[in-house]
Amino acid sequence: MPIQKIIHQIEKLIDIGIALSAEKEFAKLLEKIVLGAKAITNADGGSLFLTRDNVMSIEIFQSDSLGLFFNDCNSDFIDKPRVPLYSENGEPNLRNVVSYSYHKDETVNIHDAYDAVHFDFIGPQEFDRKHNYRSKSFLAIPLKNHLGETLGILQLINAIDITTQEIVDFDPVSQRFAEALASQAATVLTKQQLIGDLETMFESMIKLIATAIDEKSPYTGAHCRRVPELTMMIAEAAHNTHYGYLQNFQLSDADRYELIIAGWLHDCGKITTPEYVIDKATKLEALFDRIDLLATRFEVLKRDAEIALLKQQLAEQQGNVQLSTTRQDQLHSTISRLNDDFAFIKHSNTGGEFMSDADIQRLTSLKALNWQLNNTDTALLSDEELYNLTIRKGTLTAEERQIINHHINATIAMLSAIKFPKHLQKVTEYAGGHHERMDGKGYPNGLNREQMSIPARVMAIADIFEALTAKDRPYKQGKKLSEALAILEQMKTDKHIDPDLYDAFIAQKVYKTYAEMFLDAEQIDMD
Repeated sequence: MPIQKIIHQIEKLIDIGIALSAEKEFAKLLEKIVLGAKAITNADGGSLFLTRDNVMSIEIFQSDSLGLFFNDCNSDFIDKPRVPLYSENGEPNLRNVVSYSYHKDETVNIHDAYDAVHFDFIGPQEFDRKHNYRSKSFLAIPLKNHLGETLGILQLINAIDITTQEIVDFDPVSQRFAEALASQAATVLTKQQLIGDLETMFESMIKLIATAIDEKSPYTGAHCRRVPELTMMIAEAAHNTHYGYLQNFQLSDADRYELIIAGWLHDCGKITTPEYVIDKATKLEALFDRIDLLATRFEVLKRDAEIALLKQQLAEQQGNVQLSTTRQDQLHSTISRLNDDFAFIKHSNTGGEFMSDADIQRLTSLKALNWQLNNTDTALLSDEELYNLTIRKGTLTAEERQIINHHINATIAMLSAIKFPKHLQKVTEYAGGHHERMDGKGYPNGLNREQMSIPARVMAIADIFEALTAKDRPYKQGKKLSEALAILEQMKTDKHIDPDLYDAFIAQKVYKTYAEMFLDAEQIDMD
């Protein structure tokens, strides 16, 4: 064999090895393996079979002389071979070249397929008749990983003599170079599969955490699943804005992956938040809604008023004195007032957008009422109950709000403890910034707009809009689209959210896309 050919094959092997190591995309990697093996052996055709569920499934096929190329994404390839590794009785399939190479763990070099009586070449012969081809020399090489497992079989067809262009055998030197290439290819395939498996496991763990947080409370439903979706919609809107502040903002695939991981993890700190705070549907709720205790007290007051009237009635009847209508009217007035006061307390207990000074004053005045408990005058409202009922907005006290807000500190602490790889270094910043404000009045770090990255600002809008429209909160109904957008616009004016991202959100109708995916029909009251 000419020394120049060997030198050429060595150079090819080096170049192919470098190219394989640099390739990130799996489909292209498979192509480069086949094309490289064909080049190093000067073969007319080549294919790559991978092992899946006891079947050798062809992933790549190419023939130069026929001008055919196939990869597994091409559904037009009708004659796609799948070779079983075992027969119906469970015996190893040694009739097909690729399955024989798999089971015997050795390279198979066939000089002429039509003379190989020990192998079944019915498939190749039918292919030859259909395409007016002649399959002659075959080379099948196992691709083995570091555990000694066979990942697949590299098969080459019809070695071509460089000078005569005739079909020749695969010579021993070419076979050794092909085996060396197969070893490199197996190493790269194993690396990619391990990376893919690790990424899949990592993503599964992240989604497991997010699902656990959502399942922890029946009221937060799918918040941790919806926010990543909305985050990516807004980020794409920013990416597609080619003017003004956002004109230079561009997302790579790596950026997208990093942002969606941050989206899934943005509330991981809520795993430390007590359920009684997350689920607090009313102001008086702790382990249960204490409004029922107040209802009992009001019933006692009404009962006492009725008993007092009945006692007076009995005394007057014994004295043969007619019961005065004034006393009856007083009873009716007392019961009516008590019913009205309790209705007011019950309404106040539900929480809402805002409680006025007059409402708080009325609640405070009710504390002067007493009811009899064990023959002792007891305040109708305790200090703690009044404190809860006079919450200005929502259902949480200042202390409970601090507990809820602490989840972002917990999120940052948890994510900071993870040794993220280089391409995920910004996950903590993105996830930890969704409660910051553009004017620096957010938490936990009081960052302003210039101190936050665009993706972190994107997530802040996603978190707010999801919360406004969510229909699974214990303390409110999901707002209609028009209401949510009006609040969001006011937040833009108040420098709560990023104005340019808000404009992209509106201009590209991200809200509409999100609404069609996640909101009830009655919530969508605008285009």
